[in-house]
Amino acid sequence: MKGILFAFLGGACITLQGVANARISESIGTWQAATLTQLTGFIMAFAIYLFVKDGGDLRGFTKVKPLYLAGGAFGSVIIFGEVTAIHTVGVTFAIAALLIAQLCVTFLIDTFGWFGTVKNKMGAPQFIGLAMMIGGVLLMKL
Repeated sequence: MKGILFAFLGGACITLQGVANARISESIGTWQAATLTQLTGFIMAFAIYLFVKDGGDLRGFTKVKPLYLAGGAFGSVIIFGEVTAIHTVGVTFAIAALLIAQLCVTFLIDTFGWFGTVKNKMGAPQFIGLAMMIGGVLLMKL
């Protein structure tokens, strides 16, 4: 249950961040908004790290594969893509498309065991669910 609650919290924050970034970008530009968002995100995460100290050790960075350390760089692409999509097609359709893209990529990651994840077999129910989501988004756009 805890995982689902955090997933909902994260999803809500993605939407709120996207809308805020779209408004910020109207004043200062999309890449500037992405830069500001990444900076404030770093400051917030670092402040939480300093207070929480959940057993993590900064020396552990040396054990992480460089590819995974580049994960934060995806954030700038995410912000740029999301802001551009919100400006172009609106918040609802942009976020719906973002979620479908996430699901499609996670299907690939789970199916092939990329990034060291355990391989999960995807069957008809999963593909039907994805098709229903895509159909729902297309219906919303009518």
